[in-house]
Amino acid sequence: MTPADLLQRITIRPEQCGGRPCIRGMRIRVIDVLELLAAGESQAQILEDYPYLESEDIAACLLYAARRLNHPNVAA
Repeated sequence: MTPADLLQRITIRPEQCGGRPCIRGMRIRVIDVLELLAAGESQAQILEDYPYLESEDIAACLLYAARRLNHPNVAA
């Protein structure tokens, strides 16, 4: 799966979750998955706890976050 394919799994709709990025139009936010990973949950455990998620969804969350953070910060 290409990076572009992964990023298509991330949806942003103003009427859903306050316009926050979600996975495939579901009400699970990118931040929810990232926080689970940061808390030490394994990908396998996340997929077990959320059976409607796919491993590509987790990869999409990580790629989305990486892309959002990859911008220059200019000091004034």
